[in-house]
Amino acid sequence: MPEYPDVEVYVHCLRERVVGKPLVKVRVVSPFVVRTYDPPINSIDGKTITDVSRLGKQIVFSFEADLTLVIHLMIAGRLRWKEPGAKLARNLGLAAFDFEAGTIIFTEAGSKKRAAIHLIRTEDLRDFDRGGLEIFENDIAAFRERLFAENHTLKRSLTDPRLYSGIGNAYSDEILLRAQLSPLKHSTKLTEDEIERLYHATLETLTEWKVRLLEEVGDGFPDKVTAFHKQMAVHGKFGDPCPVCDSPVQRIRYAQNECNYCATCQTEGRVLADRGLSKLLKKDWPRTLEELDELRKPKV
Repeated sequence: MPEYPDVEVYVHCLRERVVGKPLVKVRVVSPFVVRTYDPPINSIDGKTITDVSRLGKQIVFSFEADLTLVIHLMIAGRLRWKEPGAKLARNLGLAAFDFEAGTIIFTEAGSKKRAAIHLIRTEDLRDFDRGGLEIFENDIAAFRERLFAENHTLKRSLTDPRLYSGIGNAYSDEILLRAQLSPLKHSTKLTEDEIERLYHATLETLTEWKVRLLEEVGDGFPDKVTAFHKQMAVHGKFGDPCPVCDSPVQRIRYAQNECNYCATCQTEGRVLADRGLSKLLKKDWPRTLEELDELRKPKV
């Protein structure tokens, strides 16, 4: 799912192209994607866009006449900027937003169809705010308060949209490596030093990735938004050497996600229990990297 850096890049590129411009027409190919009916979706035809902004992981288009369009890309939704009147790709196309200079194509890969469009009156935008803390608009005191609001693992706390805005599975892995903290450490157990490390790691990670992605896009448009980047330290790098200490990156699988971490840098060498494998191996589950290496050695 596109997170803070990715959505910020979308917002930056869209602002340059559509703010101050009238939307000629919206074309909806997949009716399920529009989750509201009042105002009707074609109410924005001919209306001028006054701003594009981010709300959590959502992209918000503000129109004249107090109309607001909210797009949630979810996991597989993506936006593309094409020539005026561009056709939508078969099976992937959800909607198109036509402008004189070009067309925004809204697509979604896969069959689960979770991406969504909401057209609302501007006063109702607050209903789409999950309440997560905007990291760059608050200080460490506010950051600490959210950490202690509920007792969760750091991985869950960082990715909870009610606690922090815009952080998901990918960048939380990168943040926790930089902070040298276990993803399973509980938020209310952090020391002041650990809180400070986590706060600054969050700011630095999100800032660096936003800048990196903006530089990669340049004057273009982000057509290849992904949760996996070659430059990432641990996310999606299971088995690869940690760029900090060279130990192999570990992972925990859960639900449809996985958590990647470095045992040496983050858990004092302890291998965290994977829900599936640890249940299978039970007492034989390796507790350290050394035990894990022994387990992986071929039997003679």
